[in-house]
Amino acid sequence: MKRINWSIWLGLIVSIFAFLSYPILFVNWETTRDFPWANIVLFVIAFALLLIGIRRAFAPGRRLLSKIVAPIVATISLLALGLFILTAFVAARWLPASANAPQVNQQAPQFTLKDTNNKEVALTELLSQPLNGNPPKGVLLVFYRGYW
Repeated sequence: MKRINWSIWLGLIVSIFAFLSYPILFVNWETTRDFPWANIVLFVIAFALLLIGIRRAFAPGRRLLSKIVAPIVATISLLALGLFILTAFVAARWLPASANAPQVNQQAPQFTLKDTNNKEVALTELLSQPLNGNPPKGVLLVFYRGYW
């Protein structure tokens, strides 16, 4: 009777899911987008399953095919982890800085934006309104990547 080494195959499936789930699923929430901790947990689970599977593959009495397939499956999973680390942590740092973005202490160009009440507010209007009886020294503009 052939016994399938479920742990090694499940480890491969979990590692592929860990690789593909970041751009498809976990990028939608800021808690998993900013640092891919959920994917790291999935990779740890995958490699625990792979270690169990490799141990089972090299147990006494196992077929030669099992001893050949287990390292190949583990290598594919390691490649998925390496590619994930390359794309999520290394290649993301290769993105160039915006050439037209305002620098620190540089005056922002004139703009008009809508506030939370859907009223248009211009930069010149913000700089001309007194604050506690004194003219403002500057304006802090915050870009929030929320979905509201």
